[in-house]
Amino acid sequence: MKKTRLRALAAAGIIVAGFFFVSFLYALGLSNENAAERDYIAYWATGQQLVHGADPYDFAAVWSLERTAGRKISEPIIVMRNPPVALFVELPLGLVNPKTGLIIWLLVILACLSVSIYIVWLLNGSPDNLLHLLGYFFAPATACLMAGQFGVFLLLGVMLFLYFHQSRPFLAGGALLVFALKPHMFLPFAAVLLVWALRRKAYPIFAGFSAALLASCAFSLYLDPHAWSQYSHMMHTGGVLNEVVPSLSSNLRALVNHDAVWLQFLPAAGGCCWALYYFWRHREHWSWVDQGLLLLLVSAMCTPYCWFTDETIVLPAVVAGVYQAVGARRSLLPLGLITAIALIEVLSEVDLTSRYYLWSSPAWLGWYLYATGKMYGGRREPIVEPE
Repeated sequence: MKKTRLRALAAAGIIVAGFFFVSFLYALGLSNENAAERDYIAYWATGQQLVHGADPYDFAAVWSLERTAGRKISEPIIVMRNPPVALFVELPLGLVNPKTGLIIWLLVILACLSVSIYIVWLLNGSPDNLLHLLGYFFAPATACLMAGQFGVFLLLGVMLFLYFHQSRPFLAGGALLVFALKPHMFLPFAAVLLVWALRRKAYPIFAGFSAALLASCAFSLYLDPHAWSQYSHMMHTGGVLNEVVPSLSSNLRALVNHDAVWLQFLPAAGGCCWALYYFWRHREHWSWVDQGLLLLLVSAMCTPYCWFTDETIVLPAVVAGVYQAVGARRSLLPLGLITAIALIEVLSEVDLTSRYYLWSSPAWLGWYLYATGKMYGGRREPIVEPE
């Protein structure tokens, strides 16, 4: 058994090393113009603004930097929409040119994805197979790599919480800083987490989150004392809620009444209510690496605002479904079809704003329910969580 596990780890190491090597060769062929054509350029421009003591949310200044880097004038302006607590992530990009920054950015994203996939393997009992490596072909993660998007950082934070919430709750709470980067992506999950932590008196989790949030806010104010007012101005004038995004909530609003902004938040409110009910039913035997994965899927599906790349956060649920399906001798064909269609869209460079991505979040949820037997009222075998 030990030798088999060592062979599996060695094979996994070879595959991961291969991914890094291929990525390195790919990076060598990049230029500043290539970097400017990706969403990543918004993070680079933010870093440049911070290093020079300027407003990181200034549309005109960011657009000027993106054009200088080689972005086509005909393409829409891209400005970072994350709140100031995320500024520490973009700051290093202000010290390098677009190409160098993109190489570093992609390697960091790939490293975060690799760590997340490894934790998925651990949480599923470290099985003697390589099924967890399917995570490298998860379409939203692939889209993150292609666009240089933020979603993999959210995934890593979730995975660190799932792994450490029992053994090192303070560290797990600190990992939840990702909730502050895109809070709308985690509303049902966060609602249950709050009730669970209060009920279990898991105060170190609150302490870890508070410490990380305060440190991040303090650092952002040190970088830019006016960051929060600049962010507020950008959100009020940037027309974020009027953008066409591939979320079910946004399209519900567009279908019923575009002027009724509250409609965009209705699915999230319903998702929170269901999540709290679901938690209360399972409160005595609640497991974040079981029931919590379902909350991630629901959170991603009913979020008021998201991109396809944000769906990277549901990777642990998708891979856990693979293990459960194999164990129960259920077909992997549904996931194969879902993955193939999603990858075709991503590799064909279908615009991330396209409604052709609307189907994906319900599809991940459907796969998980089918694979784990929850669709039929079955129960997943309990996982031994890290002590």
